[in-house]
Amino acid sequence: MALKHPRHHRRAARDVEINPVFTREPVHVPRHALPRGEMGPDTAYQIVRDELMLDGNARLNLATFVSTWAEPQALRLMAECAEKNMIDKDEYPQTAELETRCVHMLARLWNAPDPHRAVGCSTTGSSEAAMLAGLALKRRWQHRRRAEGTPADRPNLVMGINVQVCWEKFADYFEVEPRYVPMEGDRYRLDAPTAVALCDENTIGVVTVLGSTFDGSYEPVADIAAALDDLQARTGIDVPVHVDGASGAMIAPFLDPGLCWDFRLPRVASVNTSGHKYGLVMPGVGWALWRDKDALPDDLVFHVNYLGGDMPTFALNFSRPGAQVVAQYYNFLRLGHEGYRRVQQTCRDVAVRLATEISKLGAFELITDGSQTPVFAFRVREGTEAFTVYDVSAALRERGWLVPAYTFPQNRTDLAVLRIVVRNGFSHDLADLLLDDLRRVLPRLAGQDRPYRGEDDAGAFAHGAETKCPRAPGPHE
Repeated sequence: MALKHPRHHRRAARDVEINPVFTREPVHVPRHALPRGEMGPDTAYQIVRDELMLDGNARLNLATFVSTWAEPQALRLMAECAEKNMIDKDEYPQTAELETRCVHMLARLWNAPDPHRAVGCSTTGSSEAAMLAGLALKRRWQHRRRAEGTPADRPNLVMGINVQVCWEKFADYFEVEPRYVPMEGDRYRLDAPTAVALCDENTIGVVTVLGSTFDGSYEPVADIAAALDDLQARTGIDVPVHVDGASGAMIAPFLDPGLCWDFRLPRVASVNTSGHKYGLVMPGVGWALWRDKDALPDDLVFHVNYLGGDMPTFALNFSRPGAQVVAQYYNFLRLGHEGYRRVQQTCRDVAVRLATEISKLGAFELITDGSQTPVFAFRVREGTEAFTVYDVSAALRERGWLVPAYTFPQNRTDLAVLRIVVRNGFSHDLADLLLDDLRRVLPRLAGQDRPYRGEDDAGAFAHGAETKCPRAPGPHE
């Protein structure tokens, strides 16, 4: 009997290694505990990748405001910077320099009186930026009250009920009374009379929203600031304004340059935005800016002796990726003012055209038309009994479209809407495909004997348009 050559055994062993990846996958993949042993990187990658196929298609997600498309060069830069910790400014000084340049660019874009004196920072998103701005408002108010010898233990913050849910979290986490202005009739946002009516000597600020998550509309920042000027003239009560420009602060400078909402108004103390929304960066990066050092109390800024250098920092997070900051600078450099104007104008054009075509279908009534931020909301026409907005949302999901349906907040919880967010990458062609699918499903929905879906079937993807839960009054309220 001939003996097998030892090399034959080695070749057989190597043959096993090149078998298809699925033959190496274990029968049972642990879901909630570490596996006992290792598996090959290709196997682990394939398992995770296969599960992620169950996610929705991000490009068809018309609920989110977050960027879902970026240029290959921006993605390449992010991959090359994935290991950089934004907080290590001593180790990555050029990344820190790019962050500073972005702050100066935004200060000029938002018309800071002296861009070199404006202070700001990057954050993980607009929610963290909003909380930092809220903290600055609270601390500034506390300093003033204590200097006057008056109580500083009952701060309140005035805002419309349409604010993003991060402001509810801020009020809860940092013990500030939220004073929400409810919606009334066809008023779906904060306005000057309703804002001023809730202000008193304990008001740390008024939050105005440039681009409501509920319907995309701008709040009248200049009117509110003027009304607060009048309040101060009459009563001596000085209430600063913060602009939550998570979306609109990267739209209005390019498309509505004559709109006065930013640091041109002396009462505007701070502005935040999302770099990963209409700043066109993949998540997550946000920006918070103050008009000058006086608007950001110095005792909130930490000076940390970190790895051999003095590092001033104002953040809720410490370690944080630097890749998104690099990508933000890339976008600013790559697009410039004209490039951003073109991108945002295209988004608005798609939104307005899509809203117009949807209104022509006969089944819907527009709440907004996408002519401010490229976002619009619409409702099922009154008198329709066969289907609801939730039926429409579910029918569109069959084709992969993620269009949120939700009710407006207090006092318009009777109003249920669908909302579409148009972002960079949502083209006229995709809008036409969405319209085709809407036209296809409407006859079927109109033929139902009754609605089959309600608010409980809506899912949880309203992206900031959640109903707020006003706190019960405390012992001193």
